[in-house]
Amino acid sequence: MTEAVVKKASVLLVDDEVQIRRLLRVFLERNGFEVFEAATGEDGIGEAARCNPDLVLLDLGLPDMEGMTVLKRLREWSRVPVLVLSVRGQEDDKITALNSGADDYITKPFSTGEVLARLRVAQRHIQPVENKTTFRSGQLSVDLATRTVKLGERTIKLTATEYALLRLFVTHAGKVLTHGHLLREVWGGKDASKMGYLRVYMAFLREKLEANPAEPELFITEPGVGYRLIVQE
Repeated sequence: MTEAVVKKASVLLVDDEVQIRRLLRVFLERNGFEVFEAATGEDGIGEAARCNPDLVLLDLGLPDMEGMTVLKRLREWSRVPVLVLSVRGQEDDKITALNSGADDYITKPFSTGEVLARLRVAQRHIQPVENKTTFRSGQLSVDLATRTVKLGERTIKLTATEYALLRLFVTHAGKVLTHGHLLREVWGGKDASKMGYLRVYMAFLREKLEANPAEPELFITEPGVGYRLIVQE
């Protein structure tokens, strides 16, 4: 009888300190984990999309971007448990990280035993979710990990606000998003006086992403309610 192969849980280490990565790699592999590494925020985001780890250990002090930015980028498309590693031990730093989507916060210097225990706890709460980083509808494709938007083979440049609006539609594709929800998520409030902003940016999105902006087939208006992103074959 052939024994079933048990898949190792995988951990992505995002830390610019070689010594920390080496220490954790040796310790975690000895305790049955598969380990991936990244020394920068951009590499960490790319590795997370490529290897789809079960857990992430994320340092906040990275050379190219704040670890908090990496965390927020990951949360745009992934629910992987993220344990923050940081020399910043102030309560405000911990609260900010946890409110931004971290599952736990470990202050440096740490013991490897503590890291292992925290990882085991996070493992027990893992939900089996497929993290889809690429969305497609007709000619439109959106890579949430790299924030790349294409129509066919043509890359489309969007402003930060246009992308924030598009990402909301992509992560709720097929569902009606109300005016209030869109205003709150993109502009931080649902003040009816800001409806003009929403209409203007919807027009921008349609102009850039619809074959015929005057007769939209992707971004459909739900009269009096909001908008819906249609999923096309």
